[in-house]
Amino acid sequence: MKKPFTTLLPKSKIALVGLALLGLAQPGFAQKKKAPEKRPNIVLILADDLGFSDIGSYGGEIQTPHLDQLATNGLRFNQFYNASRCCPTRAALLTGLYNHQAGIGNMTTDQKLPGYRGYLTENTVTIAEVLKTVGYQTGMVGKWHVSNTVEKTPVEEHLRWQANQVKYPEFSPLNQ
Repeated sequence: MKKPFTTLLPKSKIALVGLALLGLAQPGFAQKKKAPEKRPNIVLILADDLGFSDIGSYGGEIQTPHLDQLATNGLRFNQFYNASRCCPTRAALLTGLYNHQAGIGNMTTDQKLPGYRGYLTENTVTIAEVLKTVGYQTGMVGKWHVSNTVEKTPVEEHLRWQANQVKYPEFSPLNQ
């Protein structure tokens, strides 16, 4: 008859073997502990009516120390397709698609033509939506301008709204 395992080793060694086995039973025992993954902060800046070389980091004459510091310590685009207008350029930057593929071939008026819907269409995904799927927190400040503009008012009234003289509850459809 075989002797029980506990009688084969002295009690002090049994405790040591028990602790070792307990350590092996822990999840991920064979993996080294990884340092928390350090993800980069991502800041996209799109400035309307700004030329390529207007800021200091691209050789401009204007002193822009904060933007220059971001450029020095981060990633700068040196090739980018500009659609010459703010809405299509925003659509391309936010989605990584050619602006017509994103639905904004011109501005934010729905022209009822593919590529000219005036809003980011259902087939698009923004960089913010993709980043959220991997745990990023996202936010936006400034001019969205990639959805249909609600134009329920005469031109004069719309100009008063743009000059902050009157308020309207909705600039564009919330579902966009």
